Amino acid sequence: MTILLVGNPNVGKSVIFSRLTGVKVIASNYPGTTVSFTKGYMKLDGESVEVIDVPGSYSLEPTCKAEEVACEMLNLGDIIINVIDATNLERHLNLTLQLLEQRKPMVIALNFWDETKHRGVKIDIKKLEEILGVPVVATSAIRGEGLSELKQKIKNAKIPDRVFVSSATRWKEIGEIVNSVQTVSHRHHTLAEHIGEIMIHPFWGLIIGAGIIYSAFRTVQFIGESLIKYLFDPMFNNLYAPLLMKLSAILQPTNLLHKLLIGELVNNTIDFKQSMGLLSTGIYVEIAMILPYIISFYFILSILEDVGYLPRLAIIADAVMHRLGLHGYAIIPMFLGLGCNVPGILATRILESKRERFIAATLISIAVPCAALQAMIVGLVGAQGIKYVTIIYFTLFCIWLTTGFILNRIVKGFSPDLVIEIPPYRLPLFSQLLKKLWYRVSSFLIEAVPFVFLGILIINLLYTFKIFEYIAPLSKFVVNKIWGLPPTVIVPILIGFLRKDVAVAMLGPLNLSAKQLVIGSTVLAIFFPCIATFVMLLKELGFKDMMKATLIMLITSLIVGSILNIVL
Repeated sequence: MTILLVGNPNVGKSVIFSRLTGVKVIASNYPGTTVSFTKGYMKLDGESVEVIDVPGSYSLEPTCKAEEVACEMLNLGDIIINVIDATNLERHLNLTLQLLEQRKPMVIALNFWDETKHRGVKIDIKKLEEILGVPVVATSAIRGEGLSELKQKIKNAKIPDRVFVSSATRWKEIGEIVNSVQTVSHRHHTLAEHIGEIMIHPFWGLIIGAGIIYSAFRTVQFIGESLIKYLFDPMFNNLYAPLLMKLSAILQPTNLLHKLLIGELVNNTIDFKQSMGLLSTGIYVEIAMILPYIISFYFILSILEDVGYLPRLAIIADAVMHRLGLHGYAIIPMFLGLGCNVPGILATRILESKRERFIAATLISIAVPCAALQAMIVGLVGAQGIKYVTIIYFTLFCIWLTTGFILNRIVKGFSPDLVIEIPPYRLPLFSQLLKKLWYRVSSFLIEAVPFVFLGILIINLLYTFKIFEYIAPLSKFVVNKIWGLPPTVIVPILIGFLRKDVAVAMLGPLNLSAKQLVIGSTVLAIFFPCIATFVMLLKELGFKDMMKATLIMLITSLIVGSILNIVL
């Protein structure tokens, strides 16, 4: 089945097209012309259906090459979706009546429906359906309103019972239709309507969205750090550490079981960040380092969801995310990844296709630094000057855009349509927020903890059998010659697989230049994700795609490190 989107120029066809189809679209010139059209696919009753965005046309009586192509393309379609500007019904019905005369199954989308309310235009949709003989749906493409109903109406598309008429007769009929279905009265926008429009405005919506994301991120960071400082760290240091020390005395530090369960003692005591035992670092990483951010992130996320802002954020981000092979909702995992990559990877589940989840998870791992890593970059590199921190963030942003752009073109698979109904703003119920928070936090603990334990066990075994000591000499050429870093940097780079923030901190005592700090910090940000993120990639993507993502990280870090070494 092939569906044609047909309408006058500037009626929102392209927006409806981008909402209905996947992000993988094909732009082509019509054979023998320079007139372009766009083709994509959507799911309808589980089947892939071709959708073509036909060049805008005012009439089927061509006056230019674009209209000639539009007329010819009518032969390619099985169903027509005629998109009409509902605020200017009279002008657009001319093309509509001509399309009805083609005797093809047809559905009409009355777009800009939200604008009719603002302008005091009322249209009797049921009466219009009866007159035209085909289904009519009110839509607001930019808001995502009515698109779910439009997809349903496609299955009910009808062939109208009409004959060909003269242009004069057609315009007379248009006047009669408009008089019978439309009334116009003047009204002003309400304050709520003004605010609603600004929140999804292509420019101001992005500015406001960036402010909301930043504020939410700072709030999440404050809550997470407060939980760690005043609850989890005291609990581990004052209550849990003494118990582990007693177990350590029983097992003896030289014992293999001690190394696996307790890990290495640092200054004759347990260091929860460095000991690397299953019962020390294994539990501390999950409970005291990641869980506080999980709690704070999901609490703020639930507020944004229940208030009704996230669908609006997805819509204003959709144009940018499309370039990366993703839909607007992918901005949410990216946002989560700024606090901790683990919930960011978990949040990719909101994306429907395997292709989108792979692209999003890879971008998060490769170019979205977590809060702990950002704190170390700002603290260490910022001491050399804020411009060096800016270089790192600008580089990561360029990597995010470039990698997404490339993956969008090389990763196979189907990216489904984005059909979002924008809910009204509401005050969230606190009890509902707590229920949602408990569900998400408990799901994280059940699914993530076993994998993090497994990862730490593997790292412990690699250390015990001195595997890392054999790796270090093999990487000297890349570290020293290509990246321009001293050979000693290989230790922080390897430690980065365990904890990226700790690895960046280890660059401090090495007396690196500002240039070397920028290269080292950027490479560490791109390189292997921390062990918690790595095991979540394995859990969410599977072994094969996890290895693909890892290969992309390695290649990118190699290329970016060498470019920075040359440019800086």
